[in-house]
Amino acid sequence: MDYRALQITAERLIAKFGQAGGVTRITPPDPVLGGDPVPTPYAATLVPMAHEARYIDGTTIKTGDMQIYISSVGLAIEPTVGDVVTANGINYAIVAGDPNKFDGITPVVFIVQGRTG
Repeated sequence: MDYRALQITAERLIAKFGQAGGVTRITPPDPVLGGDPVPTPYAATLVPMAHEARYIDGTTIKTGDMQIYISSVGLAIEPTVGDVVTANGINYAIVAGDPNKFDGITPVVFIVQGRTG
């Protein structure tokens, strides 16, 4: 199967229905030398969506969590737990994610679960 074609379709839909946002990776301080954490922002195109009420269990998915679809095209990193996604002017910590690499190589779309506070 041609997963690149699926990636292009996902990119087109996210560009059409999504918004500009960002993913910030925070590099922790050096364990020996110390210092401050270093945030590195990456521009992204994304679609934030609230979880349906039937999926909110209060543990894995909490009220206020967002399911965020992030275009993989042109994004220099793979969003992961510990990164922060900015959507609608709100910062969401990634608490779970799926790179959707159906062939193990090509990320079709990144789907993450974001949580505030």
